[in-house]
Amino acid sequence: MLHLQSTSSVRWLRQVDQHLNEILIDHAHCEQKAASTAMDLMFDYVEHEDLCREMSEIVREELEHFQLVRDLLKQRNVRFRRLKPGAYGRKLKELVRRLEPHRAVDRLLVGALIEARSCERFVLLRDHLQDAQLKEFYGSLYESEARHHTTYVRLAKNFASDADVSTRLQELATVEAAIISDGSELPRVHS
Repeated sequence: MLHLQSTSSVRWLRQVDQHLNEILIDHAHCEQKAASTAMDLMFDYVEHEDLCREMSEIVREELEHFQLVRDLLKQRNVRFRRLKPGAYGRKLKELVRRLEPHRAVDRLLVGALIEARSCERFVLLRDHLQDAQLKEFYGSLYESEARHHTTYVRLAKNFASDADVSTRLQELATVEAAIISDGSELPRVHS
């Protein structure tokens, strides 16, 4: 269902164990970026009523998640701050084709893959972390990430055929798996 071609490595779970607070801070940034991405799509494809309706719902959910993570940080006395972003999102966005409607398809599918990876990682956090509060927190979030993934894929089909969307999703998923395999020294949700 998530269209991922790889699973996260033990390396990432070691980063979580060693840098949990930084992962939590990055999670807040990810939610903020997800809301911004959905808002950008609303502005860029304003004539697509279905897309605008779905994106407005995603914006609300992502901002709610952003505030939930901020509240969690505050409860834990972890100062929210800027972090150097990892390369994951940038590398995926570099794959977006320039001309429409391919651009719309790619932007939506990149969003779908980011949501899918977040879903996979949140399940891992739920199952890996010993902290009961975090286990419950990540257990409560992964379903919305899966729903967002499905929404992005479905909306891409407004711009191209099912077959073209499926083919492009597999192409992008292959590259996404390579990016995840390469990893990052920075402990991030998508490192």
